[in-house]
Amino acid sequence: MVEARGLDLVFQTADGPVHALSDVSLPIEKGAFVSLIGPSGCGKTTLLRVIADLEQPTGGTISVNGVSPERNRQERGYGYVFQAPALYPWRTVEKNVTLPLEIMGIGSAERRERARRNLQLVNLEGFEKKYPWQLSGGMQQRVSIARALAFEPQLLLMDEPFGALDEITRDHLNEQLLQLWRSTGKTVVFVTHSIAEAAFLSTRIVVMSPRPGRILEVIDSDFPRDRTLDIRETAKFAEISKRIRDGLRAGHSYDD
Repeated sequence: MVEARGLDLVFQTADGPVHALSDVSLPIEKGAFVSLIGPSGCGKTTLLRVIADLEQPTGGTISVNGVSPERNRQERGYGYVFQAPALYPWRTVEKNVTLPLEIMGIGSAERRERARRNLQLVNLEGFEKKYPWQLSGGMQQRVSIARALAFEPQLLLMDEPFGALDEITRDHLNEQLLQLWRSTGKTVVFVTHSIAEAAFLSTRIVVMSPRPGRILEVIDSDFPRDRTLDIRETAKFAEISKRIRDGLRAGHSYDD
């Protein structure tokens, strides 16, 4: 689904160049759930934005679904879920979900059907006529996921979507996200600062260094797709979490 080779990205700023990514090579297979983890400012979101064609690398190559990121974006090959839900408060849940479809010129009947189907996927069936301010933070984020799925992309890019939520809500949404991933077969690239979240959700965990962002280690996980939060009590989960923490420590992510 994604093939990055030797990616570099340098931002030119008033204070001089900022080296955000350095020699990043990463294959992401179709149907995988890949988490990017590292300290703040390590380039996780920048890498996600390169995949989305929202930033252009200054070196290296990248293809997404067999084509350039630009063409994949033009063909609406991905859905993007931001850190904040970014919903319009004056539009109902249904109309927030269908906004990209309106822009694409899809007919009203098809828009309503896609909204119904994707709200059902995120367990929000029956909330179509509610407004964002009538929903909890976790429910708002589920609306944003439904919106990202509405134009049926193969790739779902998620930029720390649960970072601002309390732990109980976050755990619940982690389980729901896994159910969604299993039922849709999407490829997911997920940015997180949480070791436990990365270990629980992922088939592969990409550990990144402080800026300039480099890949320190790629950790494979073979937990079953129908996993539950109970796996967090297992020795294998503790082992994967330790490998992530050791990778971050080796890359000086905990240094002042």
